[in-house]
Amino acid sequence: MSVAAEPSQFTDYANRADPYPLYAALREAGPVVRQDDGSYLVTTYYDIRAIANDPRLSADPRSLTPGTGGPLAQEEESSLRRSFIRLDPPEHDRLRDVAMEPFGPPHSPRFIHDMRTDLTRIVTGLLDAFEGKDQVDIVDEFAYQLPVAAICKILGVPHEDEGRFHVWVEKVVDSLDAGPGEDGAQRAREGEGARQELAVYLAELIEDKKRHPGEGMLGTLAPRTGPGGRMSPAELVSTAALLLLAGHETTVNLISNATLTLLRHPDVLQRFRAEPGLAVPLVEEVLRYEPPVQFLPFFATLDDIDVADTVIPKGAPVSLLLASGNRDPRRFEDPDRFIPDRTDNQHLSFYTGIHYCFGAALARMEAQIALTELFRRVDGPQLVEDPPPYRQSPVLRGPRHLPLAVRGITA
Repeated sequence: MSVAAEPSQFTDYANRADPYPLYAALREAGPVVRQDDGSYLVTTYYDIRAIANDPRLSADPRSLTPGTGGPLAQEEESSLRRSFIRLDPPEHDRLRDVAMEPFGPPHSPRFIHDMRTDLTRIVTGLLDAFEGKDQVDIVDEFAYQLPVAAICKILGVPHEDEGRFHVWVEKVVDSLDAGPGEDGAQRAREGEGARQELAVYLAELIEDKKRHPGEGMLGTLAPRTGPGGRMSPAELVSTAALLLLAGHETTVNLISNATLTLLRHPDVLQRFRAEPGLAVPLVEEVLRYEPPVQFLPFFATLDDIDVADTVIPKGAPVSLLLASGNRDPRRFEDPDRFIPDRTDNQHLSFYTGIHYCFGAALARMEAQIALTELFRRVDGPQLVEDPPPYRQSPVLRGPRHLPLAVRGITA
């Protein structure tokens, strides 16, 4: 399907349920499309990969020419120190390298693998709670709950404090989701308040972990912060908040988008139930086909950069349309078809280069376990409405609610 498109349309809520024809039109308009506010959209697979790996592309908002770009390009974490995903080398490399030590290879090669038992236990408990219900909301009752419990376990947050994290996450996410007619300013204030409360809690927890490290990532890193350490307490707070906030919403959308996609493809769902080993390639195809992060609007050029014969000037804001690149027919055969065992599926959904998603391995495992157990145990799931209501955010795309009618739950 070919449609005429204005660049600004890709943030229009009217396109949220199916933005892909619009992305196709933007690709036809050119690999690089300039918007009225002076920002540039990069829409095609190979050009996204090229500029994402170009050291002249900056993730630091201080690199923007003052007064350029829309509000998305200049969004700031006002109550938290800027996390390493909004920094460039060498600051970025220092903080990311320290954070990775307890989180995965090469220092902790079994960290994610050893999370499998805990993740399975969490998923089992969430599904057990479906008992006796004839309708469930997969977002609120399942996909939303899993990532917070997982991140709290990883950080070493006491179990009795998990409920507080759920409240903070909900307020921050809601602050991004104000729809037409809603008080966006009030939601923003509540979200900022939640960020401040989260920052205070994490700072206090880090101080406690210095004296009593215990288990978890904070217990490993907290004793090494401060003078002479490789990370300051404020930097550790921002890193922990990044894991919670950024990792949470993307995983919620991944699980919700995957559930919706499987129910829209009953032949694939029937095969998945018979072949649970299909979970690994199936999750990769969901990431390509319905990515939880649609685009990244937080970049600026450090110098003039020539992309596909378009010169993006120094200091200009740049958005990378990952979801458009994932449907680029010059990279993926039959890109608008959902193929669960697609080969050579090097999608862009976890980004690429030095800012490749810090929690990609965890998100993959959470989704694989969640989907396998969900469709193994839930009897007769049916969509109550299609399309479901989507979140307002054009960046993090997923259903706000995903109600399913169910016949029951098995052991």
